[in-house]
Amino acid sequence: MAVNEDDNDLVLSGIQHFQFCKRQWALIHIEKQWEENVRTIEGQHLHRNADQPFIREKRGDKLVVRAMPVRSRQLGITGVCDVVEFIRDDNGVEIVEAEGKYLAYPVEYKRGKPKTGNEDVLQLVAQAICLEEMLMCDIDVGYLFYNEIKHRVEVSLTAELKQAVIKIVAEMQDYYRRRHTPKVKTGPFCRSCSLQHVCLPELMNKRTVKSYVEGKIAE
Repeated sequence: MAVNEDDNDLVLSGIQHFQFCKRQWALIHIEKQWEENVRTIEGQHLHRNADQPFIREKRGDKLVVRAMPVRSRQLGITGVCDVVEFIRDDNGVEIVEAEGKYLAYPVEYKRGKPKTGNEDVLQLVAQAICLEEMLMCDIDVGYLFYNEIKHRVEVSLTAELKQAVIKIVAEMQDYYRRRHTPKVKTGPFCRSCSLQHVCLPELMNKRTVKSYVEGKIAE
């Protein structure tokens, strides 16, 4: 779903779709279109391994929480962190049912390898913004674990990146309020898109998927 029906928040993971292709995001989150390809199925499998809801694992001074729900009321987004690692530190914050104080580090799991674009980074930054608001703390480091290379990449969560996320989410909110689906902008990325057969770029320059399907039904 694109929106939590209880509070009208946008789904945080949509940031990645929006950065990859704004039309793809609108097809999924506004027009409710979805097709699966090998990449999405592999990604779901990887996340099932990471997402074990409400499981806490203590490893010395590290507390690992899987599938942690997060939300930013300020931005109007909600989602789930694959993993949040809490490292015990006197400069950190208190965690419910945990002794001492901890610093929080979000960890996002990805199917492939590091991308040339910044969509993975921005999704991670959005998770950090939610955690900062929920825990009333500052988070300046997070991690992306890529299954293809089998190790994590450290990401510096700068003020500039956080401002970029705020701007992107504001644009997403505007599109959603207006139910606006952008026109097709084709490129090499279309070949790896799970919605390439739904998007129908040769037909959709002037029509939405909804209007196209309605037209076919009426024929």
